[in-house]
Amino acid sequence: MVTKTEETQLNELENQVENGGGGVWEYLCLVRKLKVRRSEIVLKHGLSILNDPGKRSALGPDEWTLYEQVAIAAMDCQSLAVAQNCIKVLQKKFPESKRVGKQEALLLEAKGMWEEAEKAYTSLLEDNPLDQVIHKRKVAMAKSQGKPSLAIEHLNKYLEVFMADHDAWRELAEIYVSLQMYKQAAFCYEELILTQPTLPLYHLAYADVLYTIGGLENLVAARKYYAATIDLTGGKSTRALLGICLCGSAIAQLSKGRNKEDKDMAAPELQSLAATALEKEYKQKAPAKLNLLTSALRSLKIS
Repeated sequence: MVTKTEETQLNELENQVENGGGGVWEYLCLVRKLKVRRSEIVLKHGLSILNDPGKRSALGPDEWTLYEQVAIAAMDCQSLAVAQNCIKVLQKKFPESKRVGKQEALLLEAKGMWEEAEKAYTSLLEDNPLDQVIHKRKVAMAKSQGKPSLAIEHLNKYLEVFMADHDAWRELAEIYVSLQMYKQAAFCYEELILTQPTLPLYHLAYADVLYTIGGLENLVAARKYYAATIDLTGGKSTRALLGICLCGSAIAQLSKGRNKEDKDMAAPELQSLAATALEKEYKQKAPAKLNLLTSALRSLKIS
């Protein structure tokens, strides 16, 4: 993750480069170091170096790193001819390189040659089955083709090996949610909460899924995770506060006609506290929408 200091440094250097103040190579190095995508600027200034024989030769071995960087930026910008030229140079210099092989596969993918790209990635995985980048490219390619089921298949295979990859679990959960496979999504968020219990984002997402599934047991659990989100954010999660109100209202509806113990599950005191916190926040940050919030809370029989 890029820190604020690093982002400030990058933006200052970018402004300097764009205004002709020099520092192009330093900027390109910083972009690589921080692993950020500033593709249009990298393509523009990277090509200016590669097209100048003097500047290019002055780079020494870093010349090939720049060819790779420009190739990726060109693919991002759909300048596929430029990307192909850069990859050809790398192929000539490193004819048996698997790293260059990845660039070739990426170019096939960028051209929409899905079948050929799939074969290239499969071949690369045969040589190195533990290459995480290639596995993730296969997932991305499946999503690009509008094949979420295939993306799920690739992610599940990937997570059998790299089960500690939080980003992959989150990606899988989001795909499940998009397909309304909420129970499977809930499992993914449970895995994330187990490994990163202090991250409020996962508690909130899990609560949303449980609320969507519905049923008294799931609604009570959802409220607990909304409450955990509020606790972890110091009471600053508007979505979680609203979730508390919604869960309480739904629990009250489902508890009608049941015994007193079930009715007490609605916890009206907790709802009232959440509603008060919401109204206070809206008064401070969005007073024009306070009436809308009050009306919504009234419909939930809270305010």
